[in-house]
Amino acid sequence: MRNPVVARLRPPAAARLRNPAVARLRNPLVALLAALVAASAVLLGAGNAEAAGYRYWSFWDGNGKNWEYATQGPSLLRPDDGAVQGFRFAVSEDSGDAAQPRRAPDFGAICADTPAKDGQKRVALVIDPGTAADAPDGEKPPAPRTACARVAPDASSAEALASVAKPLRYDSSAMLCAISGYPKSGCGEQVSGEDGSAKPTPSTTASDRTADEADDGSGGGPSVGLLVGIGAVLLLGVAAVVQARRRR
Repeated sequence: MRNPVVARLRPPAAARLRNPAVARLRNPLVALLAALVAASAVLLGAGNAEAAGYRYWSFWDGNGKNWEYATQGPSLLRPDDGAVQGFRFAVSEDSGDAAQPRRAPDFGAICADTPAKDGQKRVALVIDPGTAADAPDGEKPPAPRTACARVAPDASSAEALASVAKPLRYDSSAMLCAISGYPKSGCGEQVSGEDGSAKPTPSTTASDRTADEADDGSGGGPSVGLLVGIGAVLLLGVAAVVQARRRR
């Protein structure tokens, strides 16, 4: 049986919900939360809408089963005998979302018809020009292929590639721009984040962007301005909540 004293002291739920003070406080809070969510969505959406990619040849190391994004460029890396390396042409924002070669890094299969030779090393190569969606306007990517390069023991990855896939094209910063003549022009150009088309006057290449990220530590994350904007919105929200509580 319900205690009649407690029942008299505690108003029914309907009465508590009709309390005008609670209603006045709750409505501003609901509106505030909705505004905060909307503002955050707008700010984050603006950052995502401006995201862009870069069209370039990425460089990969095969570990026997999988591909790993290479930490050195092909002109610097000097692979050991039996190494497998891959090249993939695609549009990507950075190494974190770069497309991998679509062939397995299988040295035995790639170099099966290339016997070992004294004084030389064998490097298996997977060359994947990508899909039509990644191709520059007016160009069609050639079919992916593999090759087994037999080169000097101290040869670099670039020299191994040149022995089986000429002509190669590089830019002034030694960035690999074309393999076997593909693509005919362009080198790490920035493309629009909306439709993947190249911007008419790109001012930043993939190599420039990598250097800039290393300098400022941004790593492709939200910009400082975006974070400051979100922080300001949250501070205004906290101030509004405090003010509403004081007026109760």
